[in-house]
Amino acid sequence: MGKVFTITEGLENLGALRTGGQGSVYKGRRIGEIFVAIKLLPTPVHAESEDDKNFRSFKNEVEKLKKVNEIPTPHVVKILNSGITESGSLPFIEMEFIDGPDLGELLNEPHDPVFTIHESIKVANQLAQALAHCHTVSVNHGDIKSNNVKFNLHTGNYVLLDFGLAVMSDEQRRSSLRNAGAVEFMAPEQSEGTLLPQSDIYSYGIILYELLAGRVPFPLINNGQTAFNSVMVEHAETPVPDVLELRRQNIPQLWPAEKQEQEMQVPGWLLQIVARCLEKKPADRFADGTALHEALLARHEGQASKGNTEDMLILQNDNVQLKAAVAQERDTVYHQQQQINQLKLALSQNEDERIALTNSSALSPAVKTGGLSKAVVSGICLVALCIGAFAGRLLFSGSTAVNSTPPGAAPAQQQTAKPTEQTQLVKPSRKKQPGVQQTDTSRAIAAVKDTGKKVVEKVPVAVTPTDSVKPVSAERKGKDAGKIFTLFNSYAYFHDEPNAASVRKANINRWNNARLKAIDDIDGYIYVIYKNEKGQVSKGWLNKKDLIMVGE
Repeated sequence: MGKVFTITEGLENLGALRTGGQGSVYKGRRIGEIFVAIKLLPTPVHAESEDDKNFRSFKNEVEKLKKVNEIPTPHVVKILNSGITESGSLPFIEMEFIDGPDLGELLNEPHDPVFTIHESIKVANQLAQALAHCHTVSVNHGDIKSNNVKFNLHTGNYVLLDFGLAVMSDEQRRSSLRNAGAVEFMAPEQSEGTLLPQSDIYSYGIILYELLAGRVPFPLINNGQTAFNSVMVEHAETPVPDVLELRRQNIPQLWPAEKQEQEMQVPGWLLQIVARCLEKKPADRFADGTALHEALLARHEGQASKGNTEDMLILQNDNVQLKAAVAQERDTVYHQQQQINQLKLALSQNEDERIALTNSSALSPAVKTGGLSKAVVSGICLVALCIGAFAGRLLFSGSTAVNSTPPGAAPAQQQTAKPTEQTQLVKPSRKKQPGVQQTDTSRAIAAVKDTGKKVVEKVPVAVTPTDSVKPVSAERKGKDAGKIFTLFNSYAYFHDEPNAASVRKANINRWNNARLKAIDDIDGYIYVIYKNEKGQVSKGWLNKKDLIMVGE
């Protein structure tokens, strides 16, 4: 773009950025690659002399602006230079060039028509800082509007621009306002040319309202004088429309329903600040930017603290619910484990039956056919004859050394080996009777008979606990007597009595998958008789802490 006119030596004019009643803004470039923004004021200065009223007013206001940059802030544009153009004798202000869109552009397509709550609070905070900074050095901006707040693409900050009205006299300001296009952001008192710190506060409230609602409260229909005057009257007399209702109307329908509902939850403290900023009377607003910023921080921090407390209560409630869920899950696992144990018991019983059937199929042909072999029958008959002969001899001799035995019964003189804690197989033994001699034939017959018995049935197991085991009372039966238990821990040790001091070395391990029926229950111990897969039997008391009940 070609030059329009020369600004000053070393400062190149790259063309107009925008024009308005308060002047025009041009993009400039100093010698090199430093880009700047130049604000040209519409009132010409005829002579750079103190005698020129316009020059004197411009110079005084520029001195105020220099104070703004004495303490740098990222939310206020830097004033680099000021002067009079070489052609046209127009006052200008040279400012840093902020690369990025302004708020007005961010509210138009392709952007969303409203700001999110989070971004609105960010703008509110940073713009309040900018006003507090300006008002501290007695500079009233006078032209706060969405087009004068830019988003810096390089820093992510919102920056307040264009101090054009700040360097104008009251008379120049009155004339400029009548031709300006920012009547939607003006405070009621600005229609008379009055500029106060509270005027900036009112314009600040309009900006926040626009971000939340998607439009200003009193929009300008056209650029006619009637429309202009109508808006100024509305600022002075008409109540502000409901911001939440407008926000609901303008909220993007492309947002998910959950986000739409969430974005309607505008914090009450933010709505209260906007309402106070938009009071009709200056005295009812915040006194200046400093008071506004302090109120914003206090409300925001208070809400954050309240939110933290609410979050803590929510977390505590979640913890209670989580603990209850864990407890319920443990109960479920416990019951599932019991069901698994019962299934294992059923499978174990089925396996025992299968093994028994397999063993029965392997018996001798004589057993399978339900009869005995001829040799065995002959042996039994021979034994019976011998016993009869022996009984007759005793009878006729009048001897009473031997008690009578029912015909066909086995001798009753079998004795059991001395019982021990471990299971032992008891072999039958016979005592020689007086006057009776065991021949080789009788021993052979006895061996054949014993062999037959071993084929048909198992030898009985006889194992008893040590003599110190406390006997079970026939009268007393505990509450868990008759119930079925299995091992919960890896091992369960037998006790002679229902107490920890009487523990024995004998134990059952969990891998035996034992099913134990409680004969008695006392003091946390149950009395059981356990027979393992080898046929060995153990009796004694087991601690219920090592067990788990699996059935009645």
